Amino acid sequence: MTLLDALLRELRYDCSVKDIRQGVFHTAVLTRRCGMAATLPKDALRQKPPLVAEPGALLDKDPEALAKLAHSASLLEAAIGMATINSLLPVDETTMVERNAGDILIEKGTGKNVTVIGHFPFLPQLRKAAAHLWVLENNPQEGDLGPEKAPEVLPQSDIVAITGTAITNHTFDELITLCRPTAYVLMLGDSVPFSPLLFDYHVDALCGTVVSDPETVLRCVSQGANYRQIHGVRRFTIFKN
Repeated sequence: MTLLDALLRELRYDCSVKDIRQGVFHTAVLTRRCGMAATLPKDALRQKPPLVAEPGALLDKDPEALAKLAHSASLLEAAIGMATINSLLPVDETTMVERNAGDILIEKGTGKNVTVIGHFPFLPQLRKAAAHLWVLENNPQEGDLGPEKAPEVLPQSDIVAITGTAITNHTFDELITLCRPTAYVLMLGDSVPFSPLLFDYHVDALCGTVVSDPETVLRCVSQGANYRQIHGVRRFTIFKN
């Protein structure tokens, strides 16, 4: 079973959809609580329109139908689905710690081979600490590799960081099979589902976002806020053990 199918099976759908916001950089959905996901605008705009089949009518859908949009080939619809999944997952903050993903990767990756899937601000510091750092990115910047290099670099990596958007764009299941059984795997970003289910899929740590102020987050998302500009959230990590 794919990770996405497993996530959808464990959700409770006995609530209503209260709000949906899709900004340039992030998507937010309010059901039982507020959940977020990255919008992936560069990748989405390369797809054939319409990018959302029923804009203006999505609030009429029930939570299960909205969550199942995560299966959509359209990245904008899939982001709505992922944000819905994250809004439906229960969150137990007593199991979480406020640890930064970059700090964890530097601690774990010092002197080791590291692959990061996605381009993140902490990469310059991590590059200094790691024996070797590969960055896989759909929209490569200087020094990055394209996603086609994953079968080459992941089997060599001691530490792997996978962006949560790998679930949104349906690449997670392939990527995780390329990781060595002994590799330490961390997932990071606003799209990461805080579900222990991921620990059954060779993930060792989840670094993501919990919305503490839904009204503020919905306003920020709809006004084009990027990751650093969104207020009303807390960044947490859950470790496997």
